Amino acid sequence: MPLTESVARPATTPAIERIGWAMSGLAIELPSWGFVNTGTRFGVFPQPGVPRTAFEKVDDAATVNRYTGITGSVALHIPWDRVDDWPAFAAYAAERGLRIGGINSNTFQDQDYKLGSLCHPSAAVRAKAVRAIIECCEIAAATGSKVVKVWLGDGTNYPGQDDMRWRRHRLVENLREIYPHLPADVRMFLEYKLYEPALYSTDVQDWGQAFSVCRAVGEQATVCVDTGHHAMGVNIEQIVAILLAEGRLGGFDLNDKKYGDDDLMVGSIDPYQLFRIAHELVNAMRDDSDPVAQRCASEVVYMLDQCHNIEPKIPALIRSVMNLQEAMAKALLVDRAALLAAQATGDVLEANRLLADAFATDVRPLLAELRTARGLPADPYRAYLDSGEAEARAAARAGGTAAGWG
Repeated sequence: MPLTESVARPATTPAIERIGWAMSGLAIELPSWGFVNTGTRFGVFPQPGVPRTAFEKVDDAATVNRYTGITGSVALHIPWDRVDDWPAFAAYAAERGLRIGGINSNTFQDQDYKLGSLCHPSAAVRAKAVRAIIECCEIAAATGSKVVKVWLGDGTNYPGQDDMRWRRHRLVENLREIYPHLPADVRMFLEYKLYEPALYSTDVQDWGQAFSVCRAVGEQATVCVDTGHHAMGVNIEQIVAILLAEGRLGGFDLNDKKYGDDDLMVGSIDPYQLFRIAHELVNAMRDDSDPVAQRCASEVVYMLDQCHNIEPKIPALIRSVMNLQEAMAKALLVDRAALLAAQATGDVLEANRLLADAFATDVRPLLAELRTARGLPADPYRAYLDSGEAEARAAARAGGTAAGWG
């Protein structure tokens, strides 16, 4: 039975009003690299119809937006997405209903970066990495992007390999050198990761390290939370809450994990964790008594960061968009007044029940109704699969070199 058929119209109106932001206010950013051939350390698994150029990546992002209605920006990775004319490229995206999102710097693939980039013991290598990220600032200015994101593969593999304290000094010094090149309305996101590729020490290992570096660099420097970059059992929603309270949560790289940085579809392993994170964000947006957190939550960038190694690219991204919408919609159903009352009286069971009941609510029929009202498919995933677009895209892109790793 179609989802919309299970909705009793008179009973759903209040709930639809409460979750409307998940359809009309939530903006999700797509990663250009989410459409290309990827794989594991052992090999890359090619798929038909994969984009061959940055322009074709934009075409695929526009397709996802056409089905979902809330993915109006596409993040780029430099040098993977470098083009000759950035204003023309931004215009190409705009013609397809998209804007250019975050500009992600790559200072981890060149041979020079084997021992690090901004933290490298060689001043020449550090200078090369600085120039690479300054180029990203220039691309942001040329395309209208509002974010330059820095993720570093920097660290060491063995005790004694390098001085960890001086690596920290180099990191702050070089980010301070880059910082003045940010356009006035562009934020720097600093992403952290528990491990990999460095296996003994990682130079930006956790949210606390990232937060302290951002405070040392400037107000436009904020933390990016990749949901796959934590140890098992880490309370990510508490990290989110603290960064919101400090006004330093810039955005997310959204995915899911089972063991390590698996880059699986959003909400595919632990949807309850995704809901708990969504609750902290919605809670902050509703909290007039904490203007710092409220403003910070309103500016958060929700970017998908996934590697679709064995599943088709566009359907997987559509599924992630829908999963995030569902988590946000459930968070919007939490009765905040009742929750605050339960917390104030120490009613542990009632407070927990309010969250658990919201999570248990099937919001798919409500979201389907909202999509239909906007002229979108009630089920974007199924609509895309039934459209025949995937087959047509594969036929049209026969030949050439597909974008991807290696």
